[in-house]
Order: sequence, then C-alpha cells, then structure tokens
Amino acid sequence: MGGSPPPGWVRGPASLAKALTAELVERIVRGTHEPGSALPPEPVLCETYSVSRTVVRESVKILQEKGLVQVRQGSGTVVNPPAMWDLLDELVLGAAIAVDEDLTVLDDVVVTRRILESDMAHVAARLADAQAVERIGALVERMDEVVEDVDAFHEHDAAFHDAIMQASGNRIARAVVRSLQHQVVNIDRYIGHTDRALREAANSGHRRVYERIAAHDAQGAQQAMFAHITDAWLVRRSGSAHPDRLRR
Repeated sequence: MGGSPPPGWVRGPASLAKALTAELVERIVRGTHEPGSALPPEPVLCETYSVSRTVVRESVKILQEKGLVQVRQGSGTVVNPPAMWDLLDELVLGAAIAVDEDLTVLDDVVVTRRILESDMAHVAARLADAQAVERIGALVERMDEVVEDVDAFHEHDAAFHDAIMQASGNRIARAVVRSLQHQVVNIDRYIGHTDRALREAANSGHRRVYERIAAHDAQGAQQAMFAHITDAWLVRRSGSAHPDRLRR
C-alpha cells in the first residue's frame, strides 16, 4: 500500500488534511472503499499519502461529519451506506455527480429544486409587491432579447428564479436551491442542449410563471413553476434512462 502519493497530490502542510479528505471522499463515493468495509488503517494511510497521523485523524473526523464513515471499536473506520451520506455537502455531492452515469443524482437535484421553487412561487404570488413583480417581468422580457446569447440567457434565467425566491422570503429554501445550483451549473450533463428553440421554450415557461405571479394566482404560479422545471429538465436529459422519475 506504500509508495508515492497519487499524481497531483498537494503536499503543503495547510492543505494536507483537506487534500486527504477530498481523496477519500472520491474513493468512497466511487466505491473503491465499499459500504461496510474498513478504510486502510492509520499507518497505511500515512505511508500512502506521506502524511502524519494527525492529518489522517483530522480527515477521518471530517469524513464522519459528512456521514461517510463511522469509527467502530475493534473494527476501525468503517464506510457508511450511501443513505447516510450528507449529499448537501459540496465534496460529497460533487463526487456523487461525477459517477452519476444514469443521472439519478441530477434527477434528485431537479426534483428537490422543483419542490422548493414551486412552493416559493406559490408564496411569491401572494406576497410579491409591485416592484418585485416588475423585476420578474423585466427579466422575462430581457431573456427574449438575449435569446441568441447563451451565456446572457443563462445569467438572466438564474436571476429570474432568484428573484422569485427572494420575493417568497424563504431564505432557507433559497439557500438550499442556490447551493444545489452552484454544484451543477457548469456540468454538461445538467446543462444539456443549448439550441435557441429550447431557450425560447424555456422562456415561455418563465412567462407563464410570471403571469401567474403578476395575477397573484398562488396555485397557478406553483403549477407553472412545477411544469417549467420538469419540462426543461426532461428536454435537457433526453435520451437518458429513467425519465419517469421526474413525474413523481
């Protein structure tokens, strides 16, 4: 198990625990260390990665906080089943998405977004003042104007969703959605197709959401957001397995 550390291994003292943690997270999520199995013992990890016992213990502590492992007396550090992992953690979610061949993790990200954003659209339709409604509408109009510019469209798309979340006043739900979006915004499999026709269709969905919020139709806004997020993702993920998971 000894020898040279993996290529690109960071040796700086301040980075060692962080680097070891990231390496072990990837190995656990990838299945190199399977659920129920024990991580290599401290001396082996020390030798493999050229780190001290202090660094290994700090990394194990962090892995415990992320729900990836538990320390058992007499059994060492044992890998937990995926159901115990903290998928809101940046490292864990990033590693899970990296090995998400059938897009089930991204499906769950979208479903979570849909639940939270549909509810926030419902609340925004009841609470949004004239200024908030005007801003949401202006973003829809601007997306029609920049539909040829992929980057500008996506920037205004994000601003549209964020404006509705802000109008709802639900800071916790907004923080969860923003955290999830931050993790997936640059992933090709999440972005999917970028044809102009698809951007136009997406903005038609935005407009329906906006119209229901402007009319203070809470139920209609909720349904419009639900449909928009579902339909947009089904188009982006077309050709992949298990599309019916999005209909739940």
